[in-house]
Amino acid sequence: MPRLRRSPSLPTFAHALLNFPHSTLAPQHATFPALMKKLTLILAALLALGAAGLYFGLGPALSSGVMIGVNNLGPQVTQTHVELAAARLSPFSGRGTLTGLVVGNPPGWSADHAFTLGKIDIKVNLRSLRGDVIEIEEIVIEQPEFIYETRLVNSNLKALLKNIESFTGPSGSGTPPANAPPSKPRKFIVRKFRLSEAKATLGVGPAALPVPLPALELNNLGLDKGGATPAELSGEVLAQVLASIVRAAGTAPINAGAAAGRGTGEAIGGGLKKLFGGSSKK
Repeated sequence: MPRLRRSPSLPTFAHALLNFPHSTLAPQHATFPALMKKLTLILAALLALGAAGLYFGLGPALSSGVMIGVNNLGPQVTQTHVELAAARLSPFSGRGTLTGLVVGNPPGWSADHAFTLGKIDIKVNLRSLRGDVIEIEEIVIEQPEFIYETRLVNSNLKALLKNIESFTGPSGSGTPPANAPPSKPRKFIVRKFRLSEAKATLGVGPAALPVPLPALELNNLGLDKGGATPAELSGEVLAQVLASIVRAAGTAPINAGAAAGRGTGEAIGGGLKKLFGGSSKK
């Protein structure tokens, strides 16, 4: 069996993955769905990084290499604390598990993190690594949690987005950062994507409103176009996730008002409107 070539630099390759094309959206006009889409691109790059590690044949150093890449590169991208607790990836079976991924909040916000991902299971078709399109048989994300804080016209996610933009280059500028190596995004097909036990928390402190999200399952992502970039995959997945968040948030005021035993549904609904930038105040 021919030996797979070794990657000269895992962090450098991860850096290239994070500079794939992204949507043209100025930070000051970003909506909540667009913000979450951009943040989720980080996750897509991490998943692609796991597959890339298999592709470059890192062997026994694969798991530690992915952890080093995520924990060293993540803070550069977000300018916040980023920590991956553990990674277990096998170049022989194509299976991998990432656990305890935490992305911190920018300075000045109440919560210590913006989102966490409890467990990510990946299964890669090893035979596909020799081709132009990598086939990921399954991605399962368990217990993801998102926190959304607002302050006047700003939010923690908008601040985090601004940090990410400063690393990747302005959206729609067509000009990557000076230190970014030239790269062509590798394409993927995801046969099965499943997200379970997800939760979004609107606000922080006593007024925080946790919103449980239903399980989500998608099949054959990128198949119809012969493969999709991480950015395209994340956009397709997140469109479904955000629809779920909107539906869950729409019922949250009713449930919260009933639980509190008072008729505050409209007040809570107004709070939700402000959280999502719907206030009439400018």
